[in-house]
Amino acid sequence: MSSEDGDTPVKAVEASEFAPDDSMRAFLPSAFGKKSKAADIAAQMDRSRRTVDQHSSQTTRSKDRLQEPGLNPSGHSDDDSDEDEDEDDYPTSHEMVIKTHDRAITTLSLDPAGGRLISGSIDCTIKLHDFSSMTPTTIRAFKSIDPFESKRSTANSDTHPINHIEFNPLAGGVFLCVSAHPQAKIISRNGDVVAEFVKGDMYLRDMNHTKGHVSEVTTGTWHPTDKNICVTAGTDSTLRIWDINNKRCQKEVLVFKSRAPGAAGRSRMTSVAWGSPAQGGNNILVSAALDGTLVMWSGDGPFSRPTAEIREAHKPNTWTGGIDISSDGRMVVTRGGDDLIKLWDTRKFKEPLVSVEHQSTSDEYPMTNIKYGPNATSIITGSRTGHLHILNPGNLQSEYTSPVTAGVPLITVGWHPKINQIVTGSANGQIHVLYNPSMSSRGAVDVMSRAPKKRHVDDNPELTTDMSLGLSGESIVTPGALPSRGIGKATAGKLRDPRRPQVPQQTPFMRSQPDEKHISENIPLSRMLHEDPREALLKYADVAKKDPMFTNAWKETQPVTQYADVSDDEGEDGPDKKKIKR
Repeated sequence: MSSEDGDTPVKAVEASEFAPDDSMRAFLPSAFGKKSKAADIAAQMDRSRRTVDQHSSQTTRSKDRLQEPGLNPSGHSDDDSDEDEDEDDYPTSHEMVIKTHDRAITTLSLDPAGGRLISGSIDCTIKLHDFSSMTPTTIRAFKSIDPFESKRSTANSDTHPINHIEFNPLAGGVFLCVSAHPQAKIISRNGDVVAEFVKGDMYLRDMNHTKGHVSEVTTGTWHPTDKNICVTAGTDSTLRIWDINNKRCQKEVLVFKSRAPGAAGRSRMTSVAWGSPAQGGNNILVSAALDGTLVMWSGDGPFSRPTAEIREAHKPNTWTGGIDISSDGRMVVTRGGDDLIKLWDTRKFKEPLVSVEHQSTSDEYPMTNIKYGPNATSIITGSRTGHLHILNPGNLQSEYTSPVTAGVPLITVGWHPKINQIVTGSANGQIHVLYNPSMSSRGAVDVMSRAPKKRHVDDNPELTTDMSLGLSGESIVTPGALPSRGIGKATAGKLRDPRRPQVPQQTPFMRSQPDEKHISENIPLSRMLHEDPREALLKYADVAKKDPMFTNAWKETQPVTQYADVSDDEGEDGPDKKKIKR
C-alpha cells in the first residue's frame, strides 16, 4: 500500500483477535482517554456478603418450619416471599473483619452512638477503632494502649490481660477497664487514664474495712441510670460500688459470704449485671460466684444483705462468666461453666424457668458472655465451635445459628441497638462486625460504602515520623530514642524491632546513682568497697610488728607477762578447792 502524495509505503498494523473466552481480553482497554475512577459501592457490598449466611439460615429454620401449613414435604414454602423475609430477620447477611490483635479477644464494647469500637485481649492491649476513619482498604485500629504502660519504668513491671471493658451507656466519653489486677481504671474514649481506683489492704481480714479490692478484679459494669457510678467484682469475694469522681475509696462494699464447705466464707465473684426497667422502677444487681451461687441485691440499697440468693444455681467450682438482665428487669439469663444456659425470673428467684444445654468455653476463656438483643427480643451468645447462636428469650431454643469463625471458639458477642449491628470476638484475634445494608445504619455500612483509599507510605505508621516532635530534616536521631507510638509498640517480652538489641531498663535506683567509673577516679579509697576487710588488714601485719606506730612510746617499759607455774599434781583441774564447810 502507498500514500497518495508519494511513494512511501504505509504499513498497516493488524489487530490481534482473541477468542471470546480468552483471559487476555480482561487486560485490553475498553476505551481511550482519561477514565473516571469512581468506586463501585455495590461491588464492595457484594464482596462483604457472607457466603455461609444463606445456607445456615435455611438449614436452621427448616426444622422449625416443617410443621407449618403451606410447606411441601421438601421443606420449601409455596410463597417465595417468606424466604426473603427470613433473610432480613437478623443483621447477619454481610460482615466486616477487623484483625488488630495477636491473641484471643476477651471483651468488646461500642459507644452509645455506635461510632467507636474498643476491644480488649489477653495480649494485654486495648485497641481503639473509629468507623468514621476506616475505608475498605484501611480497616485497622487508630490507637493501641496498655493500661499499665506508665508503670513499666520499674525493673519487675509486667502487663495484665484485659478481662472486661465497657463504655458508659449514659456518657460515651469514658469506659471502664478491668484487667487482671486489683485496680480497675476509668479511661477516656481517646485512651487517656482518667481515674485509677485504690487498692485495698491485703492484710485486713474483714473486707468491710478495706478501701478497695485486695486481689484480682474479674469484671464490672455501669449503673443503669447514674453515669458516675460503676460496680466491680473481684476474687476477694466482694462487689464494690465506686463513684468515678472519688477514686480513694469505694462508695459501698458488698461482701458475699459463701456457705460452701471448705471455702472459709469466701468465693470468687465471676460476673455481675446491673439492670433497670425501661419503664422505670427499682433496679437490681445480680452477681454469680464460683461456688455456683446466684445472688441478687436491690440496686438502690441497702447492701447489708442480699434480697435473694440461690445456692448451686450452677455447678460449684465452674466459672459462670455470662449474665445479663432483660430490658424490663424481670428476666435474668446466665451461662455457666457446667454447659448450661438458664433463665431466671426475678419475681420468683428460686428455680430456673428454662434450662438448656450449651457447650461452655469458660474453662479456657472465663470472659465468655451472653447478651440480650435490642428490646430483649432475642438472646445472643457464642460457642466453642465458632458459631453465633440467637436464642428465643422465652424458651432458649435456637432460632438462628451461623458460623462466624468455624473451629475457633467465639468468646464475646454484642448487639448494638442503635446501629443494629452484631460484633463478635474470637480466639484467633479477629473481630467480625455483622450487618445488613437494608437494616443496619452507619458503622460498618458506612465503611464499606466509602471509596477505597490509595495505598501510600503514610498508611503504615511504622514507616512514618511523628511531626509533633518538631524534628528537623537534618537532625540525627539515635535509634530507639524516640518515644514509642500507639500502634506497633512492643508487647510484654517482645521487641518492636527484632534487629534492635535489647536495651536494659533503667530503674529509678540506677538513675539516682553516679557512674561507677567516675567514683573510682575521683573519690579516694573508693576501691576499698570491693576488697575483703580481713585481707586488707593482714597485709599490714608485718609492718605493724616491726615498726609499730601507736605502741612505740612504751615499747621499752612494757611489763613482762608472768604466768603461774602449774605442778604435775594439780593437773589440768588446777589447785584443790577449799572444802566447803557444812
